[in-house]
Amino acid sequence: MSSSGNALETLNTVIANALVLISQLEGVVSSVAAQNDVDNAGEAGTITPQLVTGDPSLDALSLAHDSATLVRANATKISLLIINEPFTPTAITTVVRELVASIVPSLAAAAQVCTPERYTRVIQEELAWRVGRVLKELKDLLRQIPCDGKILSDAKKNASVGAVGGRGSIVTTGVLWSACDDVITFSKRGFAGNLAYKVEQLRETLEDVMEELKEWGEEEDDEEEDDDDVAQVTSDLESSSISGTRDAQDILDDLMSSQGHIPRDDPDKIRERLESCLKRLRLTTLLYQATAKRRIKPLPHLPSASVSDVPARLDEVMSLLKTIPDRFGSLALAFYDLDPSEIDSLMDECFFDAFAASELLARPWAGDKDEFTDWALRFQVEIKKG
Repeated sequence: MSSSGNALETLNTVIANALVLISQLEGVVSSVAAQNDVDNAGEAGTITPQLVTGDPSLDALSLAHDSATLVRANATKISLLIINEPFTPTAITTVVRELVASIVPSLAAAAQVCTPERYTRVIQEELAWRVGRVLKELKDLLRQIPCDGKILSDAKKNASVGAVGGRGSIVTTGVLWSACDDVITFSKRGFAGNLAYKVEQLRETLEDVMEELKEWGEEEDDEEEDDDDVAQVTSDLESSSISGTRDAQDILDDLMSSQGHIPRDDPDKIRERLESCLKRLRLTTLLYQATAKRRIKPLPHLPSASVSDVPARLDEVMSLLKTIPDRFGSLALAFYDLDPSEIDSLMDECFFDAFAASELLARPWAGDKDEFTDWALRFQVEIKKG
């Protein structure tokens, strides 16, 4: 076999081994992202023992940042080598070996050393998900390296997303770049920055719900339109009994489904409930804003390596803060359905959660009381008011 043939065979072997390794790492990272109660240390430890069992003060976010940066750079090299003449198997082999020797294992290790005991489960899950995406997209790029010793054709290079033969190498490289950039951006934000960013996103979701409810509350049924609807339904019922074109129940269902606004007489006091909801929903958005400013942003960029109850407290708080917008979304649907009993039930749940979150946040991370403690107590008084 010629030297070029040996080089190509070596390249294909290296790629195959790389795909196996990345798939193993992908499984480990996936378990971390899913927060499965499994011991991944054994499998990952055999790959990167110096990282997993190394310095406890190692910054997982910096490790992720540097590893993702190197993945991006090496992916760019591969992308160029597989589309430009001459095709050089030895050059590609060198880049792939560099990736799997330390860069990719270090990226996967970053997700593992980002332990919930230090970084919170929230940060660990978010980082692991992003790392997993990089691994997945890197595998897709490696699979596009030609095994026949020829550069990619224009079709395989330029194919868009959804193409019959799959997306081309240029699009695949772009998606991988995006995944790497996501890890890099996440890492740059740091510990406190990512938690604050998450809280701000949740606050924006709450504000969206509040605006939708406000707009909905301003819309009223037009009595004349109601009369026209009834007349139309009566006509439809009469004609359906003759022609059999539509089932009478279907027509009644259409009428009922159209009743989405607060009636003018408002026998169930929906508007009164809405006003109470909007007032306390506004208070809840202020809780998120104050939490980000007074409790999250003062946290360090890199969490302390010493044992602390702060990560566990943060996870408990973040779990509640993530639940509340979903509950308010369900509450909005109950308003749209004009269901007073469901509205009352969900309002109790929403504001109980908001009260509980303020209770968890009232005490500072260190000490017993501060300015935010007094604010939280005032918040609790206001949120209890109907």
